[in-house]
Amino acid sequence: MTGHQIQQATLSNGLTVLVETMPAVQSAAFSLLIPAGSAFDPVGQNGIANALADWITRGAGSMSSRELLSAFDRLGIQAHESSSLHHLAIGGSCLAGNLPAALKLYGDVIKRPQFNEEDFEAVMAGVEQSLLGIEDDPRQKVMFELIRRCFPTPWGQPAEGTLADLERITPDSVRTQFQRCVRPKGAILGIAGNVTLEEILPVLEETYHDWTGANEISLKTGDRGAYRDHIDHESTQTHIGVAYPAVAYGAENYYHAWAAVNILSGGMSCRLFTEVREKRGLCYSVYATLNSLKDQGQVLCYAGTTTERAQETLDVLLNELKRLGDGIEEAELNRCKARAKSSLIMAQESTGGRAGSLARNWFYLNRIVTLDEVRSKIEALTTESVLEYIKSHPAQDFTILTIGEKSLVG
Repeated sequence: MTGHQIQQATLSNGLTVLVETMPAVQSAAFSLLIPAGSAFDPVGQNGIANALADWITRGAGSMSSRELLSAFDRLGIQAHESSSLHHLAIGGSCLAGNLPAALKLYGDVIKRPQFNEEDFEAVMAGVEQSLLGIEDDPRQKVMFELIRRCFPTPWGQPAEGTLADLERITPDSVRTQFQRCVRPKGAILGIAGNVTLEEILPVLEETYHDWTGANEISLKTGDRGAYRDHIDHESTQTHIGVAYPAVAYGAENYYHAWAAVNILSGGMSCRLFTEVREKRGLCYSVYATLNSLKDQGQVLCYAGTTTERAQETLDVLLNELKRLGDGIEEAELNRCKARAKSSLIMAQESTGGRAGSLARNWFYLNRIVTLDEVRSKIEALTTESVLEYIKSHPAQDFTILTIGEKSLVG
């Protein structure tokens, strides 16, 4: 972080701008998070955010889809658009000198997408193919469906959409959602690279001053899915998904939760890999990950095994999750810290990673988080403090979902 400066400003239209100056690089990247994710999809039209993320770059302003792509290429922009639970995410990276022109180009994308109907069929075909791919891969599907069950609506609503809702999504409904959601107030623009806030602020004000309004949709928490469920699937394999409550991203003990999950599943020396796969040979894949939202979180676990060994695999998996509260070793925590340091070093060198982190952290925490702060929080972890977290947030209240020939007892 030596020589890095992070600054924040708010444009006249309400758009939050965060800039991290990285003098040692020649590139720059931006990440724009707009509150238009799948949580805002209308009831019965889950998938609108995903369709919007594709359609919005198929022609903008006076440029056709082909002309817009050519303009991206001329500037050397490595572009990406996607939808997440909370956001329509639009970003890209290029040489630092091309960033002002790139941001101006994206002004048309954000403010004046063409939304040509002749492109809509291809957009929806892509959404459908992605969902069919999940349907055809039980390993993906079990986690996809587990999230729908362990989080209440709309927080478990898939960013990818659902096949059952696609036929109700029309060109007009996507255009309407764009008008309702794609607004600057509440949106966050993270920029990182060999640029400064002073250089880029006039460009942003000139380009985006006439982009106005706010997403005024009020999200209400509804019901969650079943704690125990099974999806029949003819196969010699069984796919097991397990979830249990954790903490939100902004919680004071978030890094303790992170460490606990990384002791379970941070590498080939982690507990789940060694105890469930290596020592017992119960499964071919097993892992756990922390899925923390703004005000809640879940630990998500997966195991893939044969039908014959599925019940034993589930039993051992649940036992390992519970056994974490019996104690952790200094060596386990040290390995977590070493992996985290490697990740932080790589993140420090990535303009795209830093731009995305700036925007995400502002959304979750409403403040700037430096890599030095993250490093200090990780260094401060002790076996005692992590174990205290584990005992106060034990593995219990499990959501269990299986896909295979037989349901399991858990």
